[in-house]
Amino acid sequence: MACGMQQLTWRGLDWGFCQLFIQMTLLLSLLCPPTEPVSWDNDSSGSPVEDCGGLRADVCGVCAGDGSSCELFSGTRFLSGLSVGYHKFLDIPSGAQRIKIRETQKTSNYLALKTANGEFVINGNWVIDRPGDFYAAGTKLTYKRPNEISSRAGESITAPGPTNQELHLFVIYQQPNPTVYYEYILPRVHIIDVYSDTYSYSSELPLESHELFPGPEISTDENSMSSPHPNQVPLDPVTSKPLPLYSWVAMTTTSCSVSCGTGIRQVLFRCEEKATQTTVPDDLCTHAHHPGPRIEGCQLQPCPAFWDVGEWSECSKTCGPGYQHRQVICRQTQGHRGNSTVVVPTSFCDVTDMPETTTVCQLKICSEWQIRSEWTECSVPCGVGQRSREVVCVDNLGDVVLDEECNMALRPQDLQNCDKGVCASSWFYSLWSDRCSADCGEGSRSRLVVCMMSQTNSLPLDNCKEEDKPDKLMPCDLGPCTQRVEWYTGPWGQCSSECGNGTQDRGVVCVLQNNDQLEVTSDDSCSHLPRPPSAQICNLKSCSAQWYMTDWSSCSRSCDGGFRVREVRCLQEDLTFSQDCDPLLEPAKQEECNTQTCTPQIDDSCRDMYYNCVVVVQARLCVYSYYRTTCCASCSRVAQKDTPHRIR
Repeated sequence: MACGMQQLTWRGLDWGFCQLFIQMTLLLSLLCPPTEPVSWDNDSSGSPVEDCGGLRADVCGVCAGDGSSCELFSGTRFLSGLSVGYHKFLDIPSGAQRIKIRETQKTSNYLALKTANGEFVINGNWVIDRPGDFYAAGTKLTYKRPNEISSRAGESITAPGPTNQELHLFVIYQQPNPTVYYEYILPRVHIIDVYSDTYSYSSELPLESHELFPGPEISTDENSMSSPHPNQVPLDPVTSKPLPLYSWVAMTTTSCSVSCGTGIRQVLFRCEEKATQTTVPDDLCTHAHHPGPRIEGCQLQPCPAFWDVGEWSECSKTCGPGYQHRQVICRQTQGHRGNSTVVVPTSFCDVTDMPETTTVCQLKICSEWQIRSEWTECSVPCGVGQRSREVVCVDNLGDVVLDEECNMALRPQDLQNCDKGVCASSWFYSLWSDRCSADCGEGSRSRLVVCMMSQTNSLPLDNCKEEDKPDKLMPCDLGPCTQRVEWYTGPWGQCSSECGNGTQDRGVVCVLQNNDQLEVTSDDSCSHLPRPPSAQICNLKSCSAQWYMTDWSSCSRSCDGGFRVREVRCLQEDLTFSQDCDPLLEPAKQEECNTQTCTPQIDDSCRDMYYNCVVVVQARLCVYSYYRTTCCASCSRVAQKDTPHRIR
């Protein structure tokens, strides 16, 4: 029946009660018309409202809210003095929403994200992921890396949340002084009393009598009021309001969200009949406001302290044994939901052994020097010489590498002096040449003379006695020179250009030699001999940029001053345009010409035939051929005066 009222039977009821029941039924039909069930799902812990219908959402995502339903955490981390590698800078607790992490400016560093169970989600294990969407901790994480050329924005990671586990933010440090901004919200926790009347909401029946069907059978005397019918709902004697039939009552709670420390748990409600305190179907409490999911705090034993271990530093040596260090801190989980930790004395963590803060490391075996050969023979059979051997730098794989990868201070010698004792030296000479240096007259023949050891040696020495040195030349005579002609050349002259290609000349003459006499003769006498060149190309140095110009143009006037022009360009040695010429040395591009006064030519046949030709000129009738003929002199003078103006 309407308003959740149970169906009553009519058997055994007197007429007065039946009449009262009819009145109540009609009244309830007016006050409680059939409607659709009202939704009571007003859980404020869900996702933020996306469509506010024109209203402004607060920082918690609540339309027209005042920001009191959540707590905002934000800040900027300035990181400096770090070594290259992964460095954690922020822990985001479980349940966080509206997460925003971004670099304040573009750098060569990278953001990285790891879950609480130690698995990397973004940019883990030195592998840089492509920008995009990643799914972890119960939410979607969006990783963005702006364009490296056109954008100055840094990297960013965003997520709507809520997260179901703690997240750890890292920076892959490569460039000094990265700065990272972070922001996220956590819903505020309301501590409630599960036994408070706040959660006892009732669905009351309005049972005041409105006398819709008055009748004599209805008793209104004092006795009838004090003895109600057994099936009649009694009225509140104080407020005259009916007692609630059904209400929402806190039934139980869920398990605490944490196993230690301070956590939260959810209060669960049931629909209960007030009179019997028994559970009834939820639809009987439809018209009472459902409290909805409510959260209360739960306090368990304090969480045990634990060792917070940082990342290992880089190895102190690039090769061979070195050391790595890391930070180990004793921490304890505190705060609501266990979403924050504090540093505590190391004695709190004595139940477990402290992890090592220093360890031995070796990235690779260092390269070493290796001698590949024995010493060679001394470079000289006597005296002081040198000998050598092969020394190379070898890595741990046996490959030859650059010497810089080995310790240069420990490099074995690969070159040293050797002394073979005092050398016995002598003059050695070759045979005389077969040809005389002159075709006629006196000349000479030559041979080579060197100082060498008596033993086999290819190196010349300088410790032989000069007075014992054999002659290098001996005279020869092929007879007197008679009627002999040959070309004689003079020295080369100066180059025609100070820079770039030029030419230089020399004199070439045909000479007749008769014994000791030389006589210049005609070139025809030496025509049977190849003539030496009298000119050659020369180049003293490369030319820098210089000015080039064309010839002057014709003068614009033949007299009374005109002008002429030419083109001037600055060119490199390869004749390409340049801007390197000295502007103070730029040749003029325009100059005056034909500055002499124009002398009119007198034509005896050109004269005025009438005395009033002045009037013809004033009337500007010289444009007609008749007047130009009859007043030739006057019209000619006017034409000569107008010509300079037209030219200018």
